[in-house]
Amino acid sequence: MSAIPNVVTIAGSDPSGGAGIQADLKAFSALGAYGCAVITALTAQNTRGVTGVQAVPPAFVARQIDTLAADVALAAAKTGMLADAPIIEAVADALARASIPALVVDPVMVAKSGDRLLDPDAVVALRDRLLPLATLITPNLPEAGVLLDRPAPADRESMARAAADLATLGPRAVLIKGGHLADGPAVDLLWQDGAVRVFEAPRLATRNTHGTGCTLSAAIAALIPTRPLAEAVAAAKDYVHGAIAAADRLSVGAGHGPTHHFHALWPPQISGAPR
Repeated sequence: MSAIPNVVTIAGSDPSGGAGIQADLKAFSALGAYGCAVITALTAQNTRGVTGVQAVPPAFVARQIDTLAADVALAAAKTGMLADAPIIEAVADALARASIPALVVDPVMVAKSGDRLLDPDAVVALRDRLLPLATLITPNLPEAGVLLDRPAPADRESMARAAADLATLGPRAVLIKGGHLADGPAVDLLWQDGAVRVFEAPRLATRNTHGTGCTLSAAIAALIPTRPLAEAVAAAKDYVHGAIAAADRLSVGAGHGPTHHFHALWPPQISGAPR
């Protein structure tokens, strides 16, 4: 039997369980990977918002990665919320030492509200230090605009141009998420080796979409060790679509609730559906 891949998330903690390391570990488990976690920041948040953030000292973030990698054979890693430039630099240095075969970078820079989550110096550190290490980056449209220092892509053509331009920053592949497009189906574009693949899915009417970006990048990281990148992206997108479709079986908070990470594993009678 093949060994179960060990995958690590390097991200912030979400006490509500819908995003951050909590969502990542759920996605890893649902997709057959053994999940490890390095915490970069603690947050005080629920489904209605964030009330506080406490960053972990950069040296201790690096120590978590170094200590884990010294003992556990890691097949893949993903990064999420990295908080500030010193943490990004510490993570980049530690990942370079660890030589993990695959790295998915979710450049968490812009909140759903449109608020910027990283200062300009942190964006520069992310662009210059972390992106060149990435197997895949997964920006949404506003994040693609910030990374390229230009307006966010607004249609498929500008998404394709942005993906190609982002590839010049060093990642081996780019997945631009088009959920912010105004009309039509949800469209994502994967740039790899000069070719573009388009993924389409119908939009789902639900308020439970908290952590979808975290979950998608985690799902890809869980699947990369066992299949080609394009297949991993396609399977991860199917998984997230199913998790969103089943999200209303959950009842978590009064705001934007989480997706149902274990929709394919939990029978309806234990996940909120009527008997």
